[in-house]
Amino acid sequence: MGKGIFVVGTDTGVGKTIVSAGLAMTLKARGLKVGVMKPVATGCIGSDQRLVSHDAVYLFEAAENEYAPLTSPFRFRNPVAPSVAEIYEQTKVDVQTIKNAYQQLCHHYDYVIVEGIGGLMVPIQKKYYVANLIRDLGLPILIVSPIGLGAINHTLLTVDSAIIRGLIIKGIIFNRAPLVNFSLAELTNPKVVHELTGLPILGSLPELEDLDVENCKFGKLGQVFKDRINIDALLKPEPTLVLGY
Repeated sequence: MGKGIFVVGTDTGVGKTIVSAGLAMTLKARGLKVGVMKPVATGCIGSDQRLVSHDAVYLFEAAENEYAPLTSPFRFRNPVAPSVAEIYEQTKVDVQTIKNAYQQLCHHYDYVIVEGIGGLMVPIQKKYYVANLIRDLGLPILIVSPIGLGAINHTLLTVDSAIIRGLIIKGIIFNRAPLVNFSLAELTNPKVVHELTGLPILGSLPELEDLDVENCKFGKLGQVFKDRINIDALLKPEPTLVLGY
């Protein structure tokens, strides 16, 4: 097993970066040296020689890291799957480079948070998916899902895909939970997912207006994450068992 966690989403744009940054800030507050990594990023900005991933920078600043090249080894301009971006930008992802960067981060930090790209089945290369990278790094996963309508189906599909591939699931965090005027789906989805999978629901994060990934604004993320997410359950050393699924 690697030391740390791999954060995966049920889809793209569900809040993996926010969750990863909040986790980094919370663990830092507990006295851990936390490394962060966005191994492959698409939709980057800047010149071809110096592409920048907003997500990677946000994680880097949240964790106050020191090794930027290790945080973001591969960056692409086009907002598509890495396997497609490779073709159009003529840059190939080298999995061994990612593994080496991860091992170096493990040398420097107590705990390493790796944020994926999209979901488990996003192709990094032809027939090499995010799920393959997780397995190669030896990390358990934390699933991030939006809380609204569709969350049950998308979360169960992600859980099912992870189980088939022998991945260890530490828990689920729901994102963008309303504090008022919530729908019946938003109220009941976490309980239903827990009952169907037996997996720990580690908490839910509300929509925070003072967050801005592109401009590296964290607002009250650290405090809200500490108050609403069960970090102790995530850090339990024993693997999480999937019961009743």
